[in-house]
Amino acid sequence: MELPRNMPFLCWGQPMQNKVIANQCEMLYEYRRTEEEVDRKSFQGEIAVAELHKKIKEAFEVFDHEVNNTVDVREIGTIVRSLGCCPREGELHDLIAEVEEEEPTGYVRFEKFLPVMTNVLLERRYRPIPEDILLRAFEVLDPLKRGFLSKEELIKYMTEEGEPFSQEEMEEMLSAAIDPESNTIHYKDYVTMMVIDEN
Repeated sequence: MELPRNMPFLCWGQPMQNKVIANQCEMLYEYRRTEEEVDRKSFQGEIAVAELHKKIKEAFEVFDHEVNNTVDVREIGTIVRSLGCCPREGELHDLIAEVEEEEPTGYVRFEKFLPVMTNVLLERRYRPIPEDILLRAFEVLDPLKRGFLSKEELIKYMTEEGEPFSQEEMEEMLSAAIDPESNTIHYKDYVTMMVIDEN
């Protein structure tokens, strides 16, 4: 709203020009608008955090078999991964150390897990590896560009190269990855199946 041009205002007993008052009004309007924007963003942030808390609680409760707000420490990796995070083993051990009691009991309490996991999700830590990078990794292992690896090749790479898979991890991967008819892994299909939809 524009103020009349020749209308004097009294401020602290002094006549002021419309332009000064208009500038003050504009500054006050901008300040209030900024405050409203901050309040709206803060409110949206609170809603987002509340939604994260709900997701974390739901994932945690799946493994809270005693219904006492605790889970076996061995389930933490599964819970974290079910929330769309893909930490490396070392990162997972660090996370577990952060949520475990000072005197480890073998269990993790929800009250301790919730703030740590909330921060992990808000900071978008442990993001999954993009599909194109996974595909290139498999292509490096396939110098002949056949589009597949044999079961024997995959076992060799998983046990002899990099961070070796445990027997259980290897069997789990093989059961999901190997085509039972050809006894090979068609890695393009496997990568597509592995990729987590972040939406």
